[in-house]
Amino acid sequence: MSSKKADPQVTIDLMERADLPEILAIERESFSSPWTPGMFAEELENKLAQCLVIRIISEGKSVIVAYIIFRLIADEAHLHNLAVKKEFKRQGLAQSLMETMKDIVMQVGICARTLEVRESNKEAISLYRKCGFVVKGRRPLYYTDTHEDALIMWADK
Repeated sequence: MSSKKADPQVTIDLMERADLPEILAIERESFSSPWTPGMFAEELENKLAQCLVIRIISEGKSVIVAYIIFRLIADEAHLHNLAVKKEFKRQGLAQSLMETMKDIVMQVGICARTLEVRESNKEAISLYRKCGFVVKGRRPLYYTDTHEDALIMWADK
């Protein structure tokens, strides 16, 4: 009899309402002004929104470790929210979700992707640059909690 444990299974799945408690915990640890449960519920109901999670399944237990929400609007995709559980950061999960977003938008014939990011969020800006985004503008005082500017980033392809 072997005592070797099976490797965990990592999947990208559609977000479900039942996932919200885990997602809200990640949201609260990730952002100074976290989304409310109602904001997530609205995205789940919105036909333009794509809501995805990364699950790690190990020994019969499933844990959500990251999520992404973006909308397909006309001829562009707009990233609304992306977060990774603290203990799973720096493992390529956010980049995986960004690549999945790119694959989905290309499948429906969209090339342009956009997002806003806090000017001080150097880690996110670095990720977005790796994913082909460039700064194309600024929204002054965009974040109401800190009155910080948002950088507007775009990627085409």
